[in-house]
Amino acid sequence: GAGHPASCSGDSACRLVQAVLSSRGEANAVFDVLAALQSEDQEEVQEAVRACSRLFGALLERGELYVGQLPSEDTVMAGSQGAMRKYKVWMRHRYCSCCNRLGELLAHPAFQVKELALGTLMKFLQLEGTHPLEQPKWEGHYLFPRTLFRAVVRGLVSPAEDHSLLLSQFREYLEFDDIRYHTMQAASDAVAQVTNQQPEPSIIFWNNAFTLLSAMSLPRQEHDLSNFYVKHAELSDKWKVTHLREHRRAFQAMWLSFLKHKLPLSLYKKVLLVMHDSILPHLAQPTLMIDFLTSACDVGGAISLLALNGLFILIHKHNLEYPDFYRKLYGLLDPSVFHVKYRARFFHLADLFLSSSHLPAYLVAAFAKRLARLALTAPPEALLMVLPFICNLLRRHPACHVLVHRPQCPEMDSDPYDPEEEDPAKSRALESCLWELQSLQQHYHPEVSRAASVINQVLSVTEVSIAPLLELSAYEVFEQDLKRKGPEPVPLEFIPAQGLLGRRDDLCAQFFTLS
Repeated sequence: GAGHPASCSGDSACRLVQAVLSSRGEANAVFDVLAALQSEDQEEVQEAVRACSRLFGALLERGELYVGQLPSEDTVMAGSQGAMRKYKVWMRHRYCSCCNRLGELLAHPAFQVKELALGTLMKFLQLEGTHPLEQPKWEGHYLFPRTLFRAVVRGLVSPAEDHSLLLSQFREYLEFDDIRYHTMQAASDAVAQVTNQQPEPSIIFWNNAFTLLSAMSLPRQEHDLSNFYVKHAELSDKWKVTHLREHRRAFQAMWLSFLKHKLPLSLYKKVLLVMHDSILPHLAQPTLMIDFLTSACDVGGAISLLALNGLFILIHKHNLEYPDFYRKLYGLLDPSVFHVKYRARFFHLADLFLSSSHLPAYLVAAFAKRLARLALTAPPEALLMVLPFICNLLRRHPACHVLVHRPQCPEMDSDPYDPEEEDPAKSRALESCLWELQSLQQHYHPEVSRAASVINQVLSVTEVSIAPLLELSAYEVFEQDLKRKGPEPVPLEFIPAQGLLGRRDDLCAQFFTLS
């Protein structure tokens, strides 16, 4: 990987490493290398990390670290075992100290040190995979350095340090199938560990965890999972890590363990923004997200809207029964929808949710009437989008044409529509008419007036795309008005003004002129 450290550059550190590797009698020199990892000087720390990378990398390749359940150092040193076994146990303890310190350096103030520590730990991970430090339980048993890797992931989701930059470096390793699989498991463990120790973890922790979790991207189709970071002589079909269904299960367990906690409000939005595209398609059982999405629906505002997007997918693709879906969407229609920053997304999703021609007429009529009523107080840029939206609803649902072709349209004070009713089925919208659009035909802005007039030919015009209108802003409307060429200006005054107040002898004329 790109994060792998280069060979050490400090002369003293290189000499110490060379001494340890060339003679076991110089083994104690490893303490000097490890001591340099504690240095306050950034350059010294980087030299020490490179030295450790070279030293323990060579020892792992040579097989000079103890393999198996590591016994206590004191017990082995006091015992009568052979010198070689004592050396291997002693050096394995030094290796553990090195890895622990490298884990601490993931929180170092200097990013170069963090990056180097991460690269070194990942190098050790690869070497431990090739030269395992544990005995296989049976022939063909899948070995992965889980202990070391869990420590790396715990360091990445630190509750005290914003690791967004370091996590972006770590993403390159997630291209490997085995790293991605074990990251999902280790992330679940790390979230459980932190939330058990701290009932209300910091926002930094939640952001780190979300950044890591959202970096997971599984293949959509079943195919051969064999791009491994830890190399093996041959891959076995019996290993879970080689099957996409097991990756999906790990992915699902990871997100469920994360989403069962009370998340900060800002994080709810981030999760829901990626839910429909990056989470639901990869879950082994997408319907398990129903509890999270329904509770998010009750939060209100943008969060409710984004949660409805996830529910819509579960309803259409996974046959979920959720009778309150359109009632929830109807409840989100209030004057604020024209003024909030998620307006474009709201109407894009609302257009998607109301696209089915099988929706009952009373429901479509309720949405059209509610939007028309809200349009009376909406700004021009919102009206230029919502008026075609209403017209599209009527074009899709001929049963709702009665809203514009009712012979005896009630007066405003006798309109049967109840704007306070939360249930669209009881709003009596189908008994009413869209007199609001007739009112908007007298709007001061000519484009709005023209858009409202389309309702008169709603049957003869095909459905129009609202996509180009979703992001329309007041500034863009103003710019369009300025560029529009109208008739030549008519002079409003016959006698030109002279002086600020219109008289030559005016006192102000001595000090001000009209330009």
